[in-house]
Amino acid sequence: MSDEEVAYALRWNNNIAIMIFGVISYEYILHFEKEVKFVWTRQWSMMTYLYLITRYFGIFLAMLSACWGGLLYIPDRVSYALAVLLEWGFSVFFWFAEAILIWRLYALYNRSKSLLYVLIGLFLIIVALSVGMDIYLYSRPVAFSVKEIVTPNVDYCTSSFNIGPMPAIYASIPIVSFDIFLVILAIVVLVRHLKERKEIQMRPNTYVVLIVRCHIIYFLLNLTNQILLAVLWANIPPAVTSLSEGFINCAPFVVAPRLIISIWGSHARDNCTHMSTAFEDCLCWTLPPTSELHEMDCYESGPDERKNTAEVVETLGLGP
Repeated sequence: MSDEEVAYALRWNNNIAIMIFGVISYEYILHFEKEVKFVWTRQWSMMTYLYLITRYFGIFLAMLSACWGGLLYIPDRVSYALAVLLEWGFSVFFWFAEAILIWRLYALYNRSKSLLYVLIGLFLIIVALSVGMDIYLYSRPVAFSVKEIVTPNVDYCTSSFNIGPMPAIYASIPIVSFDIFLVILAIVVLVRHLKERKEIQMRPNTYVVLIVRCHIIYFLLNLTNQILLAVLWANIPPAVTSLSEGFINCAPFVVAPRLIISIWGSHARDNCTHMSTAFEDCLCWTLPPTSELHEMDCYESGPDERKNTAEVVETLGLGP
């Protein structure tokens, strides 16, 4: 590479790094008040732990990726170890994000054990595939390495993708297929819910719509992420590489915690007396807003329905 090409690539790298610092810092400050309100001042639950993992582990990965490369000089051996750590960290973050979606579907399907076992089985296959591909693609210097660029003015390290994009493409197919399956399950719940509400002439529950929307948003995010991960293995210009890495190293860590805290925020704006501490995620999706409670009483048919509702509320309720 000529000195002009090196300077061009380094400029793009540093600009994206500063962008990541700015976006992650702004996102943290923007939602810190909500985090204090919905996390630190309430009883913790499973969703609280999942939120904190996606929140702070995501911040750690984003900041480390911003520092890696040309913004701060790091020796090539250390840079390689950090690059492998980042790739493995992205996979671990993805596993936790998928676990959130699976747990929500488990609740939406009235805590169906059979569905949960199927989803966990498929999820474990995805985890095993992800581990295998991280070993094959990122843990072998022959496939993924770090090279140090030395110029009279600056020294920095950059990643080198030494094989073509096809292995990454093949690895992304099962992951995207699994996400499509999760989205279909969520949409089936929504369609069934809309049909039932239409039959009894009631408005759709806000939380069913919100949860399904979160599933769709996350699917689109992960689909884009998988495409860009495959693109990085192709011979692309430095500007495209930096933009792709900027999205991969920033967007998931912003969107995933937002999908959790947005439901908490929606719950806080409603009045509901049906609370639970079992799963601090979203309000009882089978229960209508307060203005609809009288209507629901007219249509509730018996103790079995009330029992099913209580079970779902226990799984999806908000703690005090």
